[in-house]
This record gives sequence, C-alpha cells and structure tokens, in this order.
Amino acid sequence: MFRSLLLFAVAITSASLCAAPSSMSSAFSLLRPKNTVVFIGDSITDGGRARTGRDYNHTMGQSYAFILAAMLGDQLAERDLTFINRGISGNTVPDLQARWKTDVIDLKPDFLSILVGVNDTFFPKGGGETVEQYEQGYDKLLGETLAALPGVKIVLGQPFLLPVGKFKDNYAASLAELKARQSAVDRLAAKYHLPVIRYQETFDAACRRAPADHWSWDGVHPHYAGHGLMAGAWMETVSAMR
Repeated sequence: MFRSLLLFAVAITSASLCAAPSSMSSAFSLLRPKNTVVFIGDSITDGGRARTGRDYNHTMGQSYAFILAAMLGDQLAERDLTFINRGISGNTVPDLQARWKTDVIDLKPDFLSILVGVNDTFFPKGGGETVEQYEQGYDKLLGETLAALPGVKIVLGQPFLLPVGKFKDNYAASLAELKARQSAVDRLAAKYHLPVIRYQETFDAACRRAPADHWSWDGVHPHYAGHGLMAGAWMETVSAMR
C-alpha cells in the first residue's frame, strides 16, 4: 500500500515538474551514477535522524530529505545514488562552520543542499549574530566548498516561517525579521550563480489551500504534509538545474 502511494506521488510530482514529456532520468540529468547527495542544515533537515548506523530508514531522518531519497532512489535506481543527511537540530551558520570540513568537504558530495537561517534569526546562541555576520559566514562556507570541490552542484534553501504557535500573533514582524536573511540567501545565490528553493513562497501558496497549522505545528517545523511540500519544491528547482 505504501509503495503504491509513493509511486502515485512520484507520478504526480514528475508530471507536474517536467515541462517536456521527458522521463525522471532526463529531468535530473545532473545526478550521475554513483553520485553522493548531502543535505545539511538544522532541525528541519535533521528530522530526528540517527547519528550512527547504516540503516538509511534511521540515518536519513523523517524530513523532506528522506522523502527525496526515497523518491529519487526509486526512480533513479540504476544510478546507485547515495543520500546523506547532515542536518543537526538547532544549528546556525556558525555551527555549520564548525563542522563543515567533516560533514561536507570530507564527504566529497557531488550535490549539496543547504537550508539554514531560522535559528540564526529566532533562536541565536551566545550573543547571536547580525544579518551581516550570517551572510559573511554563509559566504565563506560557499566559497570554501566551491574551492575544495570545484565540480559540486549546490542548491540553497530559503529559510521560511508560518503563522503558527508563538509566531501567529506577531507574524508580520517576525516574517520581516526573517526576510532580511532570505534576502541574504538571494544575494549569495546571485554571487555564486546558484538556484534558490523558494520555500516561503511555496508555503504561502499552500496556506491558501489549507490552514498554516496543516503544514507546520509551530511555524518553523513542518508536519509530514509540509515536508512533502518541501520535497516537491526541491524537485521542481533541482530538476531545472543543468
């Protein structure tokens, strides 16, 4: 039953994402045989993943990263892709900097997906960081990665927020605060010629179909439906990359 539902989701997603009547394989031509795909970020990516072991059902967590690994692992099975989740709950850009060599550079990914910013904005550590420091730190990560792994493909995830939980009453002010970091991501994407997954716009559109608490339980962390939505947005962006 689960496999039937998953295949149905893949079919629907594939049909909606591919502009031409091409196969899933041609839509994701940048993912080549034996490629390694790394997802890195905070708790949204983490998804409660296990830190040890070789059981992908646990090490990939229960986030959009797992959904993507399941769908692409099935549809691109002949390429024998490897998917690795390196999200850690609570992480900010400084946290990523501290572990970047081990969790990115040393893994030598062929494709890197990054989502970070909500903790930097609303749950900073120590004295916190300014938007300028966030952008400078993120910039350094991207520069180091492209220098160390010149062939790597990178996609940037837009940090997002929904009007749920403690963010509901003062949502406009909170979103305005986050938008400063969303703009920083856009500037970095322009600098390095990288695509951005527009998660905020994706959730905004989804909230016209169902209430915000259908997609997220606290405004930051998605429900399963929200993770499914993120996976679709990821596929739409990445399928257009060459």
